[in-house]
Amino acid sequence: MEVTEAIRNRKSARAFLDKAVSDEVVTEILECARWAPSGANTQPWHVAVLTGETKRQLGDAMAKRRISGEKSRPDYNYYPTKSEEPYISRKYACAHALYSALGIERKDIEKRKMQWIKNYHHFGAPVALLFFIDTILEKGSWVDTGMFIQNVMLAARGHGLETCPQAALAEYPDVARDLLNIPKSKKLICGVALGYADYDDPSYQYRTDREPVESFTQWYR
Repeated sequence: MEVTEAIRNRKSARAFLDKAVSDEVVTEILECARWAPSGANTQPWHVAVLTGETKRQLGDAMAKRRISGEKSRPDYNYYPTKSEEPYISRKYACAHALYSALGIERKDIEKRKMQWIKNYHHFGAPVALLFFIDTILEKGSWVDTGMFIQNVMLAARGHGLETCPQAALAEYPDVARDLLNIPKSKKLICGVALGYADYDDPSYQYRTDREPVESFTQWYR
């Protein structure tokens, strides 16, 4: 797949086929992604690959906490505590597009909740990737890891796979650390669902907008 096509046509998949992804393919994706740039070549990322029973256990444990009403305890704040425009409108439009495609009304709190729970089960994907970073590292290394994660998602497309980056999987980081025996010295950034997308699912029948280049770019000559 040509690079610009992989970038332009990438979208978050929220439904996957019951079709396995081999360890060899996952390794090839990570082999490609590892060439991401990082400050002073520090390569700060750590990846946990979950499949089968371990993946199910993680999903069940996180879903149980959400359903019980337990407050999330992420290692960092993904969103600001107080938002403003244009970010509020963009978030609303994103949610509206998804729930409209699924036929879930705004007032149907229960269906929205159950759709959110699917996050913890990786939307049925056969592989879940969790991305960690050492607590001693600063924001630059988080930027580096973000570039690595983007490489993972683009490399996946080269293998006919789709992904969904998931901040939701970082809501209960201690659950992941305890299950995977990962030390508290590593913060959980996010997860990525990986697999063969179910392109016929209603959740795939929409596309979020992107701002035109001139809205976020200034030229200086």
